[in-house]
Amino acid sequence: MKTVVKELSYEKVLNIKKGKAQKPVKPALFWRWLMKTLGKGELKSCNFTWNSVGMENLDKNTPCLILMNHSCFMDLEIAETVMYPRPMNIICTSDGFVGKNWLMRHIGCIPTNKFVADFVMLKNMKYALETLHSSVLMYPEASYSFDGTATPLPDTLGKCLKLLNVPVIMIRTYGAFAHDPLYNNLQKRKVNVKADVKYLLSPQDIQSKYVDELNQILKTEFTFDNWKYQQENNIKITEPFRADYLNRVLYKCPCCKTEGKMIGQGTDLFCTACGEKWSLNESGFLEGKCFTHVPDWYNWQRSEVCTEISNGLYETKCDVDIYMMVNTKAIYKVGEGTLIHNKDGFKLTGCEGKLNYTQKPKASYSLYSDYYWYEIGDMICIGDMKTLYYCFPKGKGDVVAKARIATEELFKICI
Repeated sequence: MKTVVKELSYEKVLNIKKGKAQKPVKPALFWRWLMKTLGKGELKSCNFTWNSVGMENLDKNTPCLILMNHSCFMDLEIAETVMYPRPMNIICTSDGFVGKNWLMRHIGCIPTNKFVADFVMLKNMKYALETLHSSVLMYPEASYSFDGTATPLPDTLGKCLKLLNVPVIMIRTYGAFAHDPLYNNLQKRKVNVKADVKYLLSPQDIQSKYVDELNQILKTEFTFDNWKYQQENNIKITEPFRADYLNRVLYKCPCCKTEGKMIGQGTDLFCTACGEKWSLNESGFLEGKCFTHVPDWYNWQRSEVCTEISNGLYETKCDVDIYMMVNTKAIYKVGEGTLIHNKDGFKLTGCEGKLNYTQKPKASYSLYSDYYWYEIGDMICIGDMKTLYYCFPKGKGDVVAKARIATEELFKICI
């Protein structure tokens, strides 16, 4: 999927009139039917099935909060299918509205800036539930999983459940990550996909529990390992491109400790610095030294980042192309610059000295970062409710995953 991109000077982008905030729209039955119909083809191609657990406890006219793990773009097709014909507003990244604001609003989407404190979003959720009598779909992880395991949840989620006080439904998918993992550059694999749709919490359950208890329940529900699921269920992925771009996730060689020199190609992953090689077999195991399990390698990289931070050595610095979002008409390419990330947070400078933006570590518990974002490139996004800066690293290998890991670990130190 692509987006609308325009080149414009930084000064002109700053002068662009911001769009007015709009209240959510309850999606009409036609849009609900259309969304379900458009998803039929892909769901059929992966033999999608789903299982209902306790859903008899939810009245068809009662609005609810639907929480779903986030594996790939097909997640929305799954949600629209299993919840049909229930009216449903969808929490969606604001850049998804670019070039299609009217359509996104009418299919029920509510925009938000990822990993930015957004009180307007909560207000819109309450409006959808209480005034529109529409359910709300939310991906609390906010971003797709890099390594196939759960990404952090905000500690404010339990408070959100208390404030909304509606039934909570959990949709958990199996096989969706293996079908279309983010790292694999939109190359889809032939994998069966299924989902559990579970009545998780009643309003009475929510009111009777402390916020910490609610957060723990959600953390348990959002604990998973897609690679382990593949291995334990003997799911074979035979596509010859299954390791393409796996270096985006596994960016550091465990043998020579060199970063940014890993290459994922075909079914192999190898380090161009020391020549060590791994093969990703059909069952999802790595064959080679040190690690056989992708999440174990990713967790080792996290421990390496933690060591760098504790020793005062962590810093990521790279030249970047800079894009900005200030409204939903376009993503604006404004120039080039330098992005620095260290113990003090992010610092973005550029556009011939006119741009100087800083963001402290306590600003967010994680980072909006993505691979092959709208088919432009690997991306790191920072910013606030007014302006978002999309940074595309140039000439430096695979810094996106490390920046996300470091953001999460620096935030832990600040709280």
